[in-house]
Amino acid sequence: ALPISNKFVTIFFGNLANKDNKKLNISFVTKKKIGNAVKRNKIKRRLRNILNEAVKKISVNFNYSYLVIAKPTMLNNDYTNIKETLFQDFEKIR
Repeated sequence: ALPISNKFVTIFFGNLANKDNKKLNISFVTKKKIGNAVKRNKIKRRLRNILNEAVKKISVNFNYSYLVIAKPTMLNNDYTNIKETLFQDFEKIR
């Protein structure tokens, strides 16, 4: 699996075996170091939301499996800021 990293997340991605994938294979991880369950879930909700938009707006490659590991900087940052950075990274992966 190859990593792409920015100040908000690290994205690991690797090829999926079967080629006719219609679903996005993605997992979100928030480490306990980031904070309590409320904070960790907030980050996951944000990431899920951003990814839903990403699938609609930019062509995310469905033939990869993704692992998105959040960093603590996600908590005190603007949603649009995070979104733009993530969109750029997913464009790179294509």
